[in-house]
Amino acid sequence: MGVIFPILIVISIVLYIYYKVAILKTKDILTQKYFNGRAHSCLGIFIFTFGINQYLFYQTKISLFIGIVFILIGGAQIIHGFRVAKHYKNEWRRLNPEG
Repeated sequence: MGVIFPILIVISIVLYIYYKVAILKTKDILTQKYFNGRAHSCLGIFIFTFGINQYLFYQTKISLFIGIVFILIGGAQIIHGFRVAKHYKNEWRRLNPEG
């Protein structure tokens, strides 16, 4: 159990960086906004798992408080990112019915 959260933290931050670099490489605005939504989701997963990991590592009241704040912020980022990515994915499909 102690190794799962650090692995998720590393994977999510790597994916966040990947999507941010992908935004710079594309010229299509819809694709950029889709990648930005995915990046927000990855950032949210990073913050969420970081908050859980910090509480599990320290197990103090202050780490619990900080962990709860991180979980709330991370959860909001995850939800927002998935909604944005879903919206722009559907927009791309609507504008490109053949692809």
